[in-house]
Amino acid sequence: MWLGIAASANLEVVDTFCYLGDMLSGDGDADAAVEARIRIGWNKFRQLVPLLTNRDISLIRRARPGLSEKKMRWHFSEQR
Repeated sequence: MWLGIAASANLEVVDTFCYLGDMLSGDGDADAAVEARIRIGWNKFRQLVPLLTNRDISLIRRARPGLSEKKMRWHFSEQR
């Protein structure tokens, strides 16, 4: 397959690289990908700590911030 890379092009050889958000390594290990996902998860958790520890916000609102109070109410109707 021809990639259009000139014969004189210098390509850098690296151990790991990010491709479409996933970390790939030359040896086929998934260690770099797992470490990257764990790091991203912890960073997201650290961003949410102020929301999760705020006592002025109800626990239900903290657990599911996308729901409004109106959406959380259940409406029961009498059966006829």
